[in-house]
Amino acid sequence: MSRLSDASRRSAMIDIRPIGYVIGLLVAVLGMTMLLPMLVDMIEGQGHWYVFAESGIITFVAGALTALACQNGNRDGLTLQQTFLLTSGVWATLPIFGALPFMLGETQASFTDAYFEAMSGVTTTGSTVFVGLDDMAQGLLLWRGILQWLGGIGIIVVAMVFLPELRVGGMQVFRSEAFETMGKILPRATAIASQISVIYVGLTLACLMTYLLLGMGTFDATVHALTTVSTGGFSTRDASFGAFAGGMEYAATVFMILAALPFVRYVQLLHGNKTAIFRDVQVRGFMATIGVLVLVSSLALLHLFPHHWEQALRESLFNIVSIISGTGYASVDYMQWGSFLITLFFFIGLIGGCAGSTACSVKIFRYQILLASIGAQIRRIHAPHAVFSPRYEGRPLGEEVLGSVMSFFVFFVVSLGVFSVLLALTGLDFITALSGAATALANIGPGLGDIIGPAGNFAPLNDSAKWILSIAMFCGRLELMVVYAMLTVQFWRG
Repeated sequence: MSRLSDASRRSAMIDIRPIGYVIGLLVAVLGMTMLLPMLVDMIEGQGHWYVFAESGIITFVAGALTALACQNGNRDGLTLQQTFLLTSGVWATLPIFGALPFMLGETQASFTDAYFEAMSGVTTTGSTVFVGLDDMAQGLLLWRGILQWLGGIGIIVVAMVFLPELRVGGMQVFRSEAFETMGKILPRATAIASQISVIYVGLTLACLMTYLLLGMGTFDATVHALTTVSTGGFSTRDASFGAFAGGMEYAATVFMILAALPFVRYVQLLHGNKTAIFRDVQVRGFMATIGVLVLVSSLALLHLFPHHWEQALRESLFNIVSIISGTGYASVDYMQWGSFLITLFFFIGLIGGCAGSTACSVKIFRYQILLASIGAQIRRIHAPHAVFSPRYEGRPLGEEVLGSVMSFFVFFVVSLGVFSVLLALTGLDFITALSGAATALANIGPGLGDIIGPAGNFAPLNDSAKWILSIAMFCGRLELMVVYAMLTVQFWRG
């Protein structure tokens, strides 16, 4: 009897070898990418290159050994539990090694600050604890950009492959769009990543060339191209995009919008479907939302300040797109724009871009499904004997999708409240605590107030607040439900 019980316990255990193998490979790749900032520092002659050499060796060896130790695991397919653990394990592990250059380099950051910065980078949040960016070693500035760029492409693959399969937060409505590659999750991820990578690199190069043509320096253009297309928002300047004026803001706005659109539509466009992007309900809703918000903001600015109409339009357009896409660049301190626009910017950050993009937050499709559900419910009230079914892109929405979306909204609001209270317990004022929780959970970047607003950063916060925000960034990037599902007893029972 004891032998049978032992065997059943072993069979019920989760095989972590496939998880460790994939995470090990990704960690090893992360170590190899450290060669790029190392070469930049060597060329600049700043004597900082050895930091990336040491960090790269540690990271590559750790990843390679982990992959070798787990290579005999079954990688033909992942169970539901393994997929949940893999998606969360990647985003928890990579910032640990991504933090090494910050701890060993000239910033000499504590593990708390370094992990916060790396988590903010990998999740493309864009919040920072570093000051003096204008004088920081170029290798470290490039490394921050690389972390966000790698996180951006990782987010697309997770959003297009893993989350629809896991039926997380209504993402299952996009299962039919995750290409026609049949098979298990890992083979499908490989097929999709190869096609997405070409588009992602192409957008990055186009953004880089545009910045260069508009007069931005080569290094600044490279880093900002990485953080624009990833909608990350890390900058090489303390003033963020305020250091660049005029046409540069329009260029950044275009690429932030392009990065916030569904990448699957770009693939379909390349395959000959010329109307794929414009027929997408998400895209039309996203663009319409931006148009309305920019109009309202521009009119408010013209009313409050004696701005030239072009300046009001440009500043409204750039900063609204930056916040709604989750990029987090700031060209001005919009805390000076008055209480109406400050409040508007808070809620803009809770909208987000399209699913299957590098954008973050709640996502526009969930609001569209919510409105469709409300509309159907109102029609039922007026005609109780009729049958009304909420629809999305012409397709009726099942109870599973509706329930998943509603659950996401509930979890998001509850999480926002919990993280806000936890931050307030660390001594932060109401505005800083609430906006800090929102910007971390929605992966936006800047918060509100004098401390973490567009003119500040997260350096003054204590370690407890930074760890709370790091956890919030992690939960928000994984669409909440993945993390909370693993906190249940049923998940571990299989």
